[in-house]
Amino acid sequence: MSDWLEATFAQQRPRAIAALTRVFRDIDTAEEAFADACLKALTAWPKDGAPCDPLAWLLTTARNAGLDQLRKSQRRAAILSRHTEEFQPMPVETPDHGEMRDDVLRLLFICCHPELDRRDQIAIALRVVLGLSVDEIASGFLVKPKTMEQRITRAKKKIASNPVAFETPSPAERGARLGEVSLMIYLMFSEGWSNSTGPVQIKLTLCEEAIRLARLLVALFPAMGEQVALLALLLFQHSRRRARIDADGKLVALDDQDRSCWDRSEIDEATALLQKAQRIGHHGFYIIQAAIAAAHARAASSNDTDWTSIESHYAALYTLQPTPVVRLNQIAAQAKLRGPLYALKAMEALEEDLSSYRWFHAMRGGLLQETGAHKAAIVAFETVLALTPTGPERVAITDKITFSQKEIGDV
Repeated sequence: MSDWLEATFAQQRPRAIAALTRVFRDIDTAEEAFADACLKALTAWPKDGAPCDPLAWLLTTARNAGLDQLRKSQRRAAILSRHTEEFQPMPVETPDHGEMRDDVLRLLFICCHPELDRRDQIAIALRVVLGLSVDEIASGFLVKPKTMEQRITRAKKKIASNPVAFETPSPAERGARLGEVSLMIYLMFSEGWSNSTGPVQIKLTLCEEAIRLARLLVALFPAMGEQVALLALLLFQHSRRRARIDADGKLVALDDQDRSCWDRSEIDEATALLQKAQRIGHHGFYIIQAAIAAAHARAASSNDTDWTSIESHYAALYTLQPTPVVRLNQIAAQAKLRGPLYALKAMEALEEDLSSYRWFHAMRGGLLQETGAHKAAIVAFETVLALTPTGPERVAITDKITFSQKEIGDV
């Protein structure tokens, strides 16, 4: 397959699958029909030339192929009996882009079906909307392809047995659905950016596909500040990927990262997106986090960082999401302004809620090291090791333990 054909199929897939899902009320039928259309395009386009509107050609061919499949398939008999009047061969026509915008949102919302857990929502979105292979998704989740295939199949069956509405969502419904879809993309990126456990810290495939979905939402809803701010946040974070793990596979703290390795083009794009979201007037979870990331991106070093601004942003974030983790991040900024002893005292109120959160103990160990309390720091770091850190985290924490042991003369 030529690079142009592959890129065209990938670009048109989200809208095509979304429209076909609306027509056929079935994800598998939509995927099979689109695959048939792509196969026909592989033969027809090199011979006859590419159509003026590739999406319209693919949709028309896929819809007619899907109709043929339904007529021949006993498995689809029930669907066909309900919708025979709709499944008539159609001529090539220009798609209604306003309708297709809602189609993509509808498909993303189907992937966020409440009967699915978050990881299954992410996996089925990667498979259905973006067209990643099962092997690619399995690699991103660090599971065997067969396991991932079974999970996606079960998810599709669960969706089929608990159907969601296929009608165009009302403005109120669209707002609710956009929020749910945005959260799914945010969680997808978070899972890729900081793996919950295992040998690797960053799963770039998940990060990159989350950014692709975020770009899709911005393309669909360019005037929605929440989606613009979400994309800005993901790009700010992703820009630091090359500096986050060193040549020896060790996790590098933000303060110690080589900022010359940060991707300036992504930072510039994220900065423009953040400014756009601010002009729109959006005030929410993603824009505050993006503003925090922007403050780090603007600073030449940790010492040049505007920690007062960052602490203020976390205070604002805490009013929106008063969670222990947000408060912990606010305390981390306060440590830069008021010192480690202040921060250690403030952390005491979070100890019970975050007893199983390894970043709490890692931060506490680092602050104790700053005060010279190396024995207590070792205890905190050993707690991190007991909470199944990733491979790079384990190496970094072990180094910190060794440092404190040397300081107290234990090695």
